[in-house]
Formats: sequence, structure tokens, C-alpha cells
Amino acid sequence: MTDFSADLAARLAERDVAVSAGTLARSRAGAAAGAILLAVAWVAIVAWAEPFAWAALGSGHDARPYWASLLSHPYDDSTLGAFGAYLYSPVFLQLIAPIRSLPWIGFVGAWEAILMLAAAVLAGPALLAPVGFLLLPELLGGNISILLALAIVAGFRWPATWAFVLLTKVTPGVGLVWFAVRREWRSLGIALGATLAIVAVSFVILPDAWRHWVGVLAAGPSTAVTSGSIPVPLLVRLPVAVVLLAWGARTDRRWVVPVACLLALPVIWYGSLALLVGAIPLIRPQLAARWPSLGVGWRSVLGGR
Repeated sequence: MTDFSADLAARLAERDVAVSAGTLARSRAGAAAGAILLAVAWVAIVAWAEPFAWAALGSGHDARPYWASLLSHPYDDSTLGAFGAYLYSPVFLQLIAPIRSLPWIGFVGAWEAILMLAAAVLAGPALLAPVGFLLLPELLGGNISILLALAIVAGFRWPATWAFVLLTKVTPGVGLVWFAVRREWRSLGIALGATLAIVAVSFVILPDAWRHWVGVLAAGPSTAVTSGSIPVPLLVRLPVAVVLLAWGARTDRRWVVPVACLLALPVIWYGSLALLVGAIPLIRPQLAARWPSLGVGWRSVLGGR
């Protein structure tokens, strides 16, 4: 190697080190700003959760049925869009039973911490502050859209996480078309098999609740929901979601899956747009690749994509 080549290699190495250091510094700054934002939001959301009133401004309106619904008969009020309506499967209540036993304020605190942690994992350090800010309306209500996004992204590596999607919002489970189009039968089998296994165990414990839930699904919504939602019927959106999934699967565009699942939601509430946070690690996994201290990254989880 000539002196010129050696000098050039040394300069390039120094530049790479400087770029890496600058990227790490920006990530740390983004992580700090995002952590402060979410910490302030957590305190405000928990404080605003009490006193609780359906007709009043406050936090936790979407999360309230998760805490208040009785496990023995959770579908006493299953009207879509009604205050206090619980519409997910019984197994969701069983899953969060440990925090459901807390007082309402304690439940809100624990639930919001779970949602914020999921947002942090998806957004990564550099984007945590802007993504956290955009997610504030969804965090205020406490719905599961962020957890759906996490389950969808994780499902590329661990297909069993699709059980969470199928046993809560149900219709976004159309995202499994991705595996079918790509003939990834093993992944599809794991997703469906895990779901059936969970249902079987839960059904043994709560058979009546499961029968009631199936009845709720079969009956469908009694009225159309327009307030607070995007007024495009599921029957119009679902075929578009399937076509989008087929295109994405054939062209290897993973970011299409959370977008299609958003379109396939039973109702697209304005806060449901939070599901799109799942596209971040699927479009640019390096943006969420590495937390400075936690070492949690989607690059390795998604197989280097």
C-alpha cells in the first residue's frame, strides 16, 4: 500500500468515526428529549384520569373498559362507539389481569407506561420526541393502536404475535395475507396455530364469555359510527387493504403491512393513525436500530433489513 493510500484510508476511518460519534450524540439527544416529553405526558395523563366522567374531558376514556369490564360478563354493553363498550376477546382481559387489579389511577399509570415503552421501541432514540408528540392524542385515550403496531412489526420475526391482533381488533388480521402471498406457510401456520392455542386455553376458563364475544362479532355494529372517525366503511377499505398487501408482499415492502392493517380496522378513529408508527422500523430500521444504553434495535430483529 502506498503512502497516499494509507493516508486516504486513515482519513476515511477518521471520518467514519466522526460520523458515528455525531449520530450517537444525536440519538442520545433525541432519546433525552423524548424521555422528558413522555415523562411529562405520563404525569399529566395519570393526573387527569381522576375524577373520571365519560362526558367530561379527561384521560383514559378508551382504556376505562379494559379496567372496568367484569371478566365474568364483559359484554353487557357491546355497542360500538358507546361509552364503556368492551369489544375485544376475553383473553385480552385475562392478559392484563395483573394491572386490572390495581386502583384506576394505578391502572392508568401502568397501562400508559406499557404504551410509551412500545412507542419507544418502535420509534427508536432519534425519533422518540417527534413520534411521542404525534402519539399524544392516542396516549391520552389509552387505546391499543401502538401495541398493534408493535405486534405487527414483531410478527415478521415472531409470527405468534399476530394472535394479539386477531384477538383484539380482529379485522387487521388480514395482514396475514402477506405470508400467504409470499407462500411463507410456516409463518402463517405459527400465527394461526398460536391464536387457536390461546383461544382453546382461554375458552376452557371462560366459555360463556367466549360465546358472548362470538355473538357480538356475528351481530356486527348496530349503528354506523361517524363521530371521531374517518367515515369510510370497512367493506370499502378491506379490499383496498388486501390489494395493498398483495402488492407489498410481491415487491418486498414490509412497511405496507401496518398501513394495510390500519385500513382494515373495524373503525378508523383519528387516534388509530398511531398504528402507522409501525412503519418506521420497516422503512428505515436504522432509525430505530440502537438505543445507546438499552441496546434494543430492530435491525437484528428484522434480519438486517
